[in-house]
Amino acid sequence: MDHLFRQRRISVPKRTSELVALVAVSCTLFLFLHTRDLSTKLRRIQGRLNDDVTAFNHLTDRVHTDQTEHTLGTAQEYKGGLQALRRHSGAERNKPQRTLEAEPSEADASQEQIEQEYLDKELIPEPWELNNTARAGREMLFFNRVPKVGSQTFMELLRRLAIRNQFGFHRDAVQRVETIRLAPADQQLLVSLVSAHAPPASYIKHVCYTNFTRFGFPSPIYVNVVRDPVERVISWYYYVRAPWYYVERKRAFPDLPLPDPAWLKKDFETCVLSGDRECQYIEGETHEGIGDHRRQTLFFCGHEAQCTPFNSVGALQRAKRVVEEQYAVVGVLEDMNSTLLAFERYVPRFFTGASRLYWEELNTFNRINRNAFKPPVSEAVKQIVRANFTREIEFYEFCKQRLHMQLKALRDPTITLPTPTRSWRRKRESKINDFN
Repeated sequence: MDHLFRQRRISVPKRTSELVALVAVSCTLFLFLHTRDLSTKLRRIQGRLNDDVTAFNHLTDRVHTDQTEHTLGTAQEYKGGLQALRRHSGAERNKPQRTLEAEPSEADASQEQIEQEYLDKELIPEPWELNNTARAGREMLFFNRVPKVGSQTFMELLRRLAIRNQFGFHRDAVQRVETIRLAPADQQLLVSLVSAHAPPASYIKHVCYTNFTRFGFPSPIYVNVVRDPVERVISWYYYVRAPWYYVERKRAFPDLPLPDPAWLKKDFETCVLSGDRECQYIEGETHEGIGDHRRQTLFFCGHEAQCTPFNSVGALQRAKRVVEEQYAVVGVLEDMNSTLLAFERYVPRFFTGASRLYWEELNTFNRINRNAFKPPVSEAVKQIVRANFTREIEFYEFCKQRLHMQLKALRDPTITLPTPTRSWRRKRESKINDFN
């Protein structure tokens, strides 16, 4: 019987066994790759769902300021909502996708960059979404200028544009002590004074963001300019030590005492490296008075007590909200081309012809407030100071990003922006040394 079964056993060729084994291994490998691909796609879907939840929160969670509640959302909320809508309408589904997963390589990095650029292009908002000019209740331009950001130059530019574009030009008088933060009663006086001018008109003053609607007056068109916070504080340091500064002050106020000569001769680098109290920028510190111009965010945050601590999260977040919801344009001194162009496109009633006028009269504008007594400051010292200006720098970068986004929203191929190093964020442009 055993002999019979041995006769009936079917022999399998050796090559056939190898083929079966190869097919089994191939199937196993295919299932492994397919499973990994499905897992990756699942993670992507989960990420998109999280983004949609975030976008939904942008649309539903309203952030209130002390102003009367707006019926329109902020640009940030629009952007979040558009991202969700475009994702569901096909823009996200149509963008290039990788179908096979592999180890990270240069090709993968290039593909990711292409995908990110495509997504950025799809999510650029429309100009009206970033334009707060239409929210103004009347044709009144309010320039609450930040000190040492080239504001004297912009003020002279506005004065000349007022003649060309036929609008009123007004500014506050020179004061013995410049008060930036005002009590509510003084805020109301300022609002009444500005609103008394017949439109179209402009008004310029060193003062914190002031809410006109709180006092029952129509909102003006808010504009301002920012500057690299460290460069700005260095500029202020030498500005108040310039000989001509005290000559002008003595002419206006003859009884002002002259400063200590040792204080006048003290240079910024020595002040920082020696730990001098004047050059210690301590987070959370509140310092009122004419000598404290370290807080650029203060001019956008407002008059409230929460805006006074230096380099604070609260002041930073409030300043960002006010810029997004209230300011037509916040220019950047280090990018004059983009600043003038945004002023022209988003506030044409007042700034038409600004770029041409500025560049034609560049030599004249560059001589305004130029400080020949400001020596260079080493990068090492600047980096020491930067470590204490983290949130002030973040606000500056936020304003720069918003300015560039406003120009990208115009979708004008003739507009050239500084080369980006990553999505919607720019490295610092070359510094403008013509301003003190």
